[in-house]
Amino acid sequence: MGVPAFFRWLSRKYASIIVHCVEEKGKECNGVRIPVDTTKPNPNEVEFDNLYLDMNGIIHPCTHPEDKAAPKNEDEMMVAIFEYIDRLFNIVRPRRVLYMAIDGVAPRAKMNQQRSRRFRASKEGVELQEEKGRIREEIIQRGGYLPPEEIKERFDSNCITPGTEFMDNLAQCLRYYVADRLSNDPGWKNVTVILSDASVPGEGEHKIMDYIRRQRAQPNHDPNTHHCLCGADADLIMLGLATHEPNFTIIREEFKPNKPRPCALCGQIGHEIKDCQGTPREKQGEHDEFAGSMPTSEQEFIFIRLCVLREYLEKELTMASLPFPFDFERSVDDWVFMCFFVGNDFLPHLPSLEIREGAIDRLVNIYKDVVHKTGGYLTENGFVDLERVEMIMQAVGVAEDNIFKKRKEDDEGFKRRNKEKKKRMKAQAEQRGPAYLTSGQFAPQALGRRDRPEAVQNARHQAYDMRMQCNKDAAQSMKAMMKNGGNSSAGPSDSSDSRGVKRKAEDSDSEPEPEDNVRLWEEGWKQRYYKTKFDVCVTDEEFRKKVVKSYVEGLCWVLRYYYQGCASWKWYFPFHYAPFASDFKDIKGMFTDFEKDTKPFKPLEQLMGVFPAASGNFLPETWRVLMSSPDSAIIDFYPDDFAIDLNGKKYAWQGVALLPFVDERRLWAALADVYPDLTSEEKKRNSLGSDLFFLGKAHPLFDFIHELYRTESHEGTEIPAELCHGIQGTLNLDDDPILPDKAVASPIPMLRDISQCSAIGVRFKDPQFADDFVFKAVLLPGAKMPNKVLKPGDWERGNRGPWRPQLGFNSNRQQAHLDQSGFRALGHSMNRNQHGGGQYSSAPPPNSYQQGGYRQHGGHQSYQHSRQGSLLGAPPPFQQPQYPR
Repeated sequence: MGVPAFFRWLSRKYASIIVHCVEEKGKECNGVRIPVDTTKPNPNEVEFDNLYLDMNGIIHPCTHPEDKAAPKNEDEMMVAIFEYIDRLFNIVRPRRVLYMAIDGVAPRAKMNQQRSRRFRASKEGVELQEEKGRIREEIIQRGGYLPPEEIKERFDSNCITPGTEFMDNLAQCLRYYVADRLSNDPGWKNVTVILSDASVPGEGEHKIMDYIRRQRAQPNHDPNTHHCLCGADADLIMLGLATHEPNFTIIREEFKPNKPRPCALCGQIGHEIKDCQGTPREKQGEHDEFAGSMPTSEQEFIFIRLCVLREYLEKELTMASLPFPFDFERSVDDWVFMCFFVGNDFLPHLPSLEIREGAIDRLVNIYKDVVHKTGGYLTENGFVDLERVEMIMQAVGVAEDNIFKKRKEDDEGFKRRNKEKKKRMKAQAEQRGPAYLTSGQFAPQALGRRDRPEAVQNARHQAYDMRMQCNKDAAQSMKAMMKNGGNSSAGPSDSSDSRGVKRKAEDSDSEPEPEDNVRLWEEGWKQRYYKTKFDVCVTDEEFRKKVVKSYVEGLCWVLRYYYQGCASWKWYFPFHYAPFASDFKDIKGMFTDFEKDTKPFKPLEQLMGVFPAASGNFLPETWRVLMSSPDSAIIDFYPDDFAIDLNGKKYAWQGVALLPFVDERRLWAALADVYPDLTSEEKKRNSLGSDLFFLGKAHPLFDFIHELYRTESHEGTEIPAELCHGIQGTLNLDDDPILPDKAVASPIPMLRDISQCSAIGVRFKDPQFADDFVFKAVLLPGAKMPNKVLKPGDWERGNRGPWRPQLGFNSNRQQAHLDQSGFRALGHSMNRNQHGGGQYSSAPPPNSYQQGGYRQHGGHQSYQHSRQGSLLGAPPPFQQPQYPR
């Protein structure tokens, strides 16, 4: 969900929700890699039943990683995705269900955001290529060195959209992967695997939530199922809370800011492309043998315990002396609803509510003050009480003027402190003396000191730091000289002018401030806002009501989407900007219900709605002409360039892309002429599919499904709940099934076929309900609440004071530690054995690129044979380099 900084705010305020994953690593014996035995108890000291994978959060980092070399081709991308899933399965070790959900065709409300992202990605890619060409030419003209430019087709991440050949190939590869794992990995033998690929409509995380909702409504559902959902989006936290399941955990990659990234021009680490000087790179290793490697640290994972977040919220939301009974589950739903105001994927956030300014805390405080007057809660089972919401909005509206003024004061204070910090750093640099004096452990020391100099530690690392600082100083000096026209110093005739220019540059900000015509901190801000953003006068009450009405509809749609499923596939918010909180007046009658029986777009239709013309190569030839031909009836949907309104922000990625909204009726009218041109393969990719249900021979349901194929049953068959952990749904035979004792061809040339498959696959459909059925947002009968985790000190500690990460779910886990004598012994040993090869010794860095899954074709022999017959192994690219302790 588009809530910038939401997870950072949440993890800082409620620090105990985070648990660091304990991960068991595969071992190597006599050159053979031994995979992790996932049948053993989970080392995190918790057993999970179901693991859900929001696959788009896996596909993107595996196909175009930001902190390591990209895969060379599509086959290597698929292997990287397999290895990533392997690693997650190793950490979580689900015992019942593995659900893999890929984003299918999204609701229209989401397509607008997808369209904005894809147009931005295309525009930024073109601008990057232009910038690289310009800077390369400048560097070469002044005698710099750059490696020869690679002739390589840029991977267009826009292909990760339903309807493309890439997504169709991914679905086939995942079928093969599941069949291999169910046939060869003992940890998978009792697991039911559900694959919902891109042909099934709906966003990945919402397909998962729909599955959970429908299973919860079944009489055989286990209310104490322990769920684990993998994904990095902030909305997963909201969705997890919305299930009201007592045991719900989220696993995600640990975010580590300021990761070093290689320069896009010279490939060296330590600077961005705009600062590239074209200096030759340093030799990697004694004979430059590590030139092709990129040393990277392994990405670690963390758990987010929603049961602990519920403890925090219970403490924060509990209210005394209410005129109605307090219901914690209802207050959690209200908290989720209030978080929508600070941003989501479907609505722009209100101008006065920024999460970095404590907007959620402000809303909670207002909520607790106003709820005594409302006479009840804001929401119930995903339906909104607009009269009560209006009271909250009016309370926010009263404070809007002060919020805007304080925002300006805080911004000015930040700039002032930043400017003073730069001045202090410059003064300290001047006091350090000339650059030729050594620093750190090698700095000159005064004679006559009573204590003798300390022993030098990590001499190579210290020398490396000094060398890098020297190179940096030299680069800055060269850059300054180039800006000065090639002169190292100004002549006497222009000394006064140059000094004046320098002083002016120091006093000003390093980057020009974007012009803000709205000026929310000054009187008349509402008039300027509506005139600038909507081009209407503030006195136009009808237009303001129209914007507010659309926003109110959006709030009702989003909450219904989270609690009941998609209420309308065609609704969307038709403006780029949100109204003010003070504009929410008389909203009670603004919304009644959504249009019934709406249908999602077909995959190729969605591509036409979200792709820029630059990505038209993923579409059929006659379809892409509509995106580029001047005679096209819908050419206005595909502008070559478009404005980005920073809207008070600093960076372009934070701004609003001012793209025209797609008129679906005009789109369908234009496509009617080119539909007959589709090939049979393209028609298949343009059709909507169904979920697939896989299991192995050891599963109790195996014989039941096998009998369906033997009798060639063409009727939908209900799953016997007692054979599948209470899971219910309808099974239908697959047109291209995976069957036991049959060969499964590998879609990846570097991996061999499965000669003897032990898995079976069938189509699956969730339990169906009437259109007016309401899923209850309550704890189920028989649900056992987990033991309390928080202690009295956890309420106040937050992110203050010393913090130590908790490893695994057992807070009493014994961690190894050394006393003072142990540290003395360790230091004595290390001083005597400096040549022993520590992390910063003369030992070369680990060649993580060559050890990983991104390798040349044919480099998988040891990898393939490591699982004793399995085609894939324990994920090599995640092997932690072992350093001597």
